[in-house]
Amino acid sequence: MAPTAHEIRAALERLALPDGGTLISRDMIRALTVEGGVVKFVIEAPSPEIAGQMEPLRRAAQAVVAELPGVTEVSVVLTAHGPAAKAPSLKLGGHPKPQAAPMKPAGVKRILAIGSGKGGVGKSTVSANLAVALAKQGRKVGLLDADIYGPSQPRMMGATGRPGSPDGTTIEPLRAHGVTLMSIGLMVEERKAVVWRGPMLMGALQQMLGQVNWGELDVLIVDLPPGTGDVQLTLCTKAELTGAIVVSTPQDVALIDARKALDMFATLKTPVLGLIENMSFFTCPDCGGSHHIFGNGGVAEEAKALGLPLLGALPIDLETRLAGDQGAPIALGDGPMAQAYARMAQGLIRGGMA
Repeated sequence: MAPTAHEIRAALERLALPDGGTLISRDMIRALTVEGGVVKFVIEAPSPEIAGQMEPLRRAAQAVVAELPGVTEVSVVLTAHGPAAKAPSLKLGGHPKPQAAPMKPAGVKRILAIGSGKGGVGKSTVSANLAVALAKQGRKVGLLDADIYGPSQPRMMGATGRPGSPDGTTIEPLRAHGVTLMSIGLMVEERKAVVWRGPMLMGALQQMLGQVNWGELDVLIVDLPPGTGDVQLTLCTKAELTGAIVVSTPQDVALIDARKALDMFATLKTPVLGLIENMSFFTCPDCGGSHHIFGNGGVAEEAKALGLPLLGALPIDLETRLAGDQGAPIALGDGPMAQAYARMAQGLIRGGMA
């Protein structure tokens, strides 16, 4: 398995600079990406003069990362900014701007929203792994983390660094595991809360849809926050959605809220493409028996009653949780869970949804 961004930064922390500190403590690492076993990053020196003396350090950084397990290729670029090269400031949030019609970013063929009626059902985990699974199928995939108050995709996708802006308006997203990624979590410190009223949420979502340089994408997956609030309303009315997928656990309490999400999409005239049952069962590692901790088949019955496809039933899985915490989604591998996500991705492609 490829190393996480955190493991790479820990390795670079061991390289001391001649005048004190490290590449990490002096904040000189930029654009760190990990795709499979390929690691790329930029060392940004404080001036061109200093950069001219740092080639031995660049080679040392490349060597120390190449020694990490799972790394097949390392690309390290040494650069510097002069005193006048100050990037324009970029501000997210604020009141949304008037729109003449629902937007779809240039180059994006489909926008697929993934929602849930309540939190804690694994919607963000499904979003990240489905994005990776579609990328492994050869699709060009973007992932927009629209959970403004609780963004989790930077951690799950192992993405670090701050999106740039060449002109103070256009936002350059990051890439991780073959997926183009944008999240409010990349713009604020991990521990800092986003304390915004509804209009600022709506404005930020409008910016992340319309001002991000998404490039050419087959599908843009939008990881919605739980519930039926401002972000959902804004996305469904201000963006040209292909459709939505609703994630739920099979228990009655989750299904009550999932039905509200389904009703919201119906009210906003957004087609629901199918349901995913997460935490469907647990397979005991000792006895091999399956246990339906949250009930059995509730989402499948709901899908049947509504005439919607059940896109997948995913078990409670420890490796999936560990992989998400480490920034390397389980869909990157080839085990049973990766195969389950691959089947869902293939189904979406066959159905023309991705």
